[in-house]
Amino acid sequence: MVRYRHYKGGLYELVCEATLESDLSTMIVYRAANGSIWCRPAAVFFELIEVDGVKVQRFTPLDPETQSG
Repeated sequence: MVRYRHYKGGLYELVCEATLESDLSTMIVYRAANGSIWCRPAAVFFELIEVDGVKVQRFTPLDPETQSG
């Protein structure tokens, strides 16, 4: 599984992509370090947001070499 770091610092694993029944939009299903499962629209998961005047990714993929830690 691919791991991501949230801009606030949390680590998450992308579990899968899913399709929202009501409008067929793509959702991202992901797991937090504590095991809780979350989902959000793919467009939101992968969007750039502004933090302290700087554009950053909401979730940044971790390099394969750093996936274990």
